[in-house]
Amino acid sequence: QLQASGGGLVQAGGSLRLSCAASGRTFSGYGMGWFRQAPGKEREFLGAVSSGGTTYMTDAGKGRFTISRDNAKNTLYLQMNSLTPEDTAVYSCAARAVQGSSISLSDYEYWGHGTQVTVSS
Repeated sequence: QLQASGGGLVQAGGSLRLSCAASGRTFSGYGMGWFRQAPGKEREFLGAVSSGGTTYMTDAGKGRFTISRDNAKNTLYLQMNSLTPEDTAVYSCAARAVQGSSISLSDYEYWGHGTQVTVSS
């Protein structure tokens, strides 16, 4: 199981660090990703990290967001800086039972409950 946390209300320009804690199995050998869903929009891929630590970030987060993982803690992180109101969304984490990451939602077998991020202007 995956559980995202760390969301909240922040002013524009602020930062948040999201965590995704895994339980029930070891996800060290799994590719993991972050997704978000803004009000009235479809869920979108944000970024991912392979089991070996190779990261990929979409243009939406490039230069502002950083993905990392701590396999010893079975935890995935998303450091978000310079937040804007357009980043307001429910953020979710997911894992796939292969080492590589993927930009496709359908490639992920395990999904966690999301955490709400609200950025005020």
